[in-house]
Amino acid sequence: MRRINCNLLLITAAQAVLAAESPRPRGVGPEHAKFYKTPDLFTCISNPSITLSAAQVNDDYCDCPDGSDEPGTSACSYLSDLSPSYSSDLFSDNASRSIALPGFYCKNKGHQPSYVPFLSVNDGVCDYDLCCDGSDEWAQVGGLKCEDKCKEIGKAWRKQDEQRKKSLGVAGKKRKELAAEAGRLRKQVEDRIQTLETEIQGSALKAKSLETALAEAERQERGKVVRSAGKGSKFGTLIQMAKDRIEELRESLVEVRSQRDTASARLIELEGLLSTFKAEYNPNFNDEGVKRAVRSWEDYVARDNPAIGDAAHDRDLDEISKPDSETGVITWSDWEEGEESDVDVLYKIEEYLPVAVRGWVDQKLRDLRVLMIENGIIAASTEPGSESKTLTDARDALKAAQDGENGLRNELTGHKDDLDKDYGVNDVFRALKGQCISKESGEYNYELCWLDRTTQKSKKGGSHTGMGSFVRIDSVTVDDDLPPDGKGLGSGVRVALRYENGQHCWNGPNRSTLVVLACAEQDEIWKIAEEEKCVYRMEVGTPAVCEVSANGKGKEGAKDEL
Repeated sequence: MRRINCNLLLITAAQAVLAAESPRPRGVGPEHAKFYKTPDLFTCISNPSITLSAAQVNDDYCDCPDGSDEPGTSACSYLSDLSPSYSSDLFSDNASRSIALPGFYCKNKGHQPSYVPFLSVNDGVCDYDLCCDGSDEWAQVGGLKCEDKCKEIGKAWRKQDEQRKKSLGVAGKKRKELAAEAGRLRKQVEDRIQTLETEIQGSALKAKSLETALAEAERQERGKVVRSAGKGSKFGTLIQMAKDRIEELRESLVEVRSQRDTASARLIELEGLLSTFKAEYNPNFNDEGVKRAVRSWEDYVARDNPAIGDAAHDRDLDEISKPDSETGVITWSDWEEGEESDVDVLYKIEEYLPVAVRGWVDQKLRDLRVLMIENGIIAASTEPGSESKTLTDARDALKAAQDGENGLRNELTGHKDDLDKDYGVNDVFRALKGQCISKESGEYNYELCWLDRTTQKSKKGGSHTGMGSFVRIDSVTVDDDLPPDGKGLGSGVRVALRYENGQHCWNGPNRSTLVVLACAEQDEIWKIAEEEKCVYRMEVGTPAVCEVSANGKGKEGAKDEL
């Protein structure tokens, strides 16, 4: 009995395996195989009220409103919710006419399975990019036979996939390095903020101390008794005029003597030339002009010519040429001091007091004067140029301290604003800020500077044209085919950088650039396009966006992009 039960179990299991491994209709993918298990009947996937015989599956006639009865032909490729209704339609108004299957399923053994649009089934074209086994052209329309190339295509794809995975690993490592560098830079800013706050506190205390010192210096300046400057006596004026005149004559003597020495040197040189001429000329040469010159030279030498200067005379001139401060012949300071008047004596009254009380009297007099000025009894000294050096130095020191404090506060504000800026996830773009990459495209050389600016420059020369300044980090949705080398945006949400308010475009807007980013092993501009007049789009690869989605959350998104 136990043996019989075991046999029944084995038979049941075998039947189940055979049923599971029974061939699916042509064009059916494994995820839809459950709808085609019944051997004799078929129920439309989206319209279960419609039941067909198994013979109506893949008979090249669309019986189901959703086209599910023709997974291996193009008979139902016209189906769409947007297709108009016809009076000859066999389907009820409530029947779903949206196609239920994603397409014709290609097994692509040796490569990756995929779906081909129903319109491409038996269209006379080998669609090896989607159906490398050629099964989409099973009818061999026009004698076309699509060979199975999945082995070589799969091998090439796996090689590229291995390279992409390797590139992904390098890009992920670089992204971590960028994040670490960004963290280090942020820490530097935070440390600098703490240092600045300490320096500002010290600078504020110093400025406050200098304000007190300035106030005291101003108070002392107000209490200072200033003697009005007079025009001076006639004797003093005469002394100054004599001093100026003597200095003028001394300078003239030095100049004339220099000219004399120059002329004397030239004369000695000329006499030497003429002496040589007389000694070497040929007397037998019959030239009256030469003979007259020789005779004139002999007459000049025979005369008693006085010597030009001598040593004693030069020593006298040297002594006269010296400034009075060196010779001591005239001490001008003795003559410039005028006689003290009664008023001068009054200003020096403190000198007649005993040393013990001199300082006390001076301070009391100053305090009294300040008190009288502050109460409007006497006017403060407003004589121009009378401010003391002490007061000037105190005012300059306070201004320097205030300027230094303002500079520190401005730097602190800049660093705090920098910390509040959006640098992306983990502040990763902080590590790239200011770095630039470029690419030649067409007639221009384009440059992208991270979080700074975008520019273009003609290859023929000229200046750079601003294509925009960085405004913000954004995100965009893209739906592009990813090339085999992985240098493309792919599909999904991508991080984007917006650069706006560039150089004005003639008869158009200010230039702007949308930089769309995708994961790559290194920073590289892939593509530049002008979507509208002076509105540009750059596709750029960078490890900065690897493993990060556009909404700012960490994600293993680099795998999909690469």
